[in-house]
Amino acid sequence: MSQIAVLSQGKREQTKVANRRAILDAAREVFAELGYEVSTVRDIIRRTGLASGTFYNYFRSRDEVFEALADDGAARFRPILRACWEASNTFDGYLRAAIQAYFDFLADEHDSWQARRPAGERHPHMLIQTPEMERVFEEVRDAFAKAIDHGGAPRVDADYLAAACIAVAREVGDKMLERRPVDTAAATDFAVNLILGGLPALPRLAP
Repeated sequence: MSQIAVLSQGKREQTKVANRRAILDAAREVFAELGYEVSTVRDIIRRTGLASGTFYNYFRSRDEVFEALADDGAARFRPILRACWEASNTFDGYLRAAIQAYFDFLADEHDSWQARRPAGERHPHMLIQTPEMERVFEEVRDAFAKAIDHGGAPRVDADYLAAACIAVAREVGDKMLERRPVDTAAATDFAVNLILGGLPALPRLAP
């Protein structure tokens, strides 16, 4: 392949990446402003400035864009999750670091979304399962399995444990975002105490 052909191919790849990113950025803004349920592909295309045919080269529907946004968020969070394990290397330490990181990530992701989205509509990170979300699950399960093998956690089913911890984090995180101010530290304490100690470990509210 000639150097010109290589450069041309490289430019095409860069254009593909840029177009896909433009569509996702536009969709994030449109979903935040209008709400997912009433947003249309046309709304997204208008925001990108791309031709409609270009949009359909990347996505077949609004639903596919929504799923890609969720997948993109999970892909960006996964390295953070891995860093939590590398920094702590214990079950308790990893659990707290991972949940705190998730809540901080969630709060940052929702700053613009929360400010403009219709009341009650949840962000894509909270709604659907994607390939990258499956990889996040695997990351958590594998870290738990290592902690269990090293004797740093009770010998329980790592699959169930990962699923339960992720479910707690998602639901507590969703409720956390409804409150003002958003308090990621308090949400982390609640979720970690619930997972590690159950109801007896939770602090009691004043009468």
